[in-house]
Amino acid sequence: MTTLGAVFRPQLPPERLRSVARAADAAGLEELWLWEDCFLSSGVASTSAALAWTDRLRVGAGLLPVPLRNVALTAMEAATLHRMFPGRAMLAVGHGVQPWMGQTGARVESPMTLLREYLHALRALLGGERLTVDGRYVRLDDVALDWPPTAPAPVHAGGLGPRTLRLTGEAADGTVLDASVPADGVRRACALVAEGRAAAGRSGPHPVTVYLHVATGPGARAGGRGVTAGAGTPAPGRAPPPPPRAVADAVVELAEAGATAVILQPTSDEPDPEGFVRFAAERVRPLVP
Repeated sequence: MTTLGAVFRPQLPPERLRSVARAADAAGLEELWLWEDCFLSSGVASTSAALAWTDRLRVGAGLLPVPLRNVALTAMEAATLHRMFPGRAMLAVGHGVQPWMGQTGARVESPMTLLREYLHALRALLGGERLTVDGRYVRLDDVALDWPPTAPAPVHAGGLGPRTLRLTGEAADGTVLDASVPADGVRRACALVAEGRAAAGRSGPHPVTVYLHVATGPGARAGGRGVTAGAGTPAPGRAPPPPPRAVADAVVELAEAGATAVILQPTSDEPDPEGFVRFAAERVRPLVP
């Protein structure tokens, strides 16, 4: 069955997260994803709060930009979340937006090298290993977590380019694709991920999470791939929501292309984020196999 979720965009004030997370939990939505975009909200702090405010909702932080984060710190934070909220926390890492990384003084010469070293170290630490690493960017001296997760803690990674997608197959436990990727692009991405997995001798499931624009805010312009509001007479300043069937059809198209989870992404001017997560759970979810 295809997993369905929604995004809480960091353009909203952090104090709004509580009501949105609780609305998603009450409506039965499966996943809520948060972003760590510069210079908005912390992905890990927001994830922790959303998990604490809910009972069954799975909450994902993605993407966490690896140039900003020492891998030992990310491992500590991830392990803490997995132990406090077993089976409900999800973390995904990525290169980070390079201009933002430059603004913070964290930009590296080889983002690919950093992400490869980071993924191998992060997965090993979360697996309870003790590491000494002297890489180009990741350096650890006899580091092990005192409180590693008590169950497997998957590490997802995001990307768009062929080399990065192969790397997610090689070194991550799942892949995240942004909302710019159409169904054909999802197929190509899955093939590249499979190439990376085969080269690394890996087998077993590898979930692929794909964002989908669903625009209902003022102007209702999704941009790129997505579903926009349908025809009708909107309330002042607000477009009508798109038909649930149109959204469900777009979700199914992505699932048939290889997505195992589709996360509905509102526009940054979405006027009713609580209503958006209820729309996803109550009106779209029943139409998605």
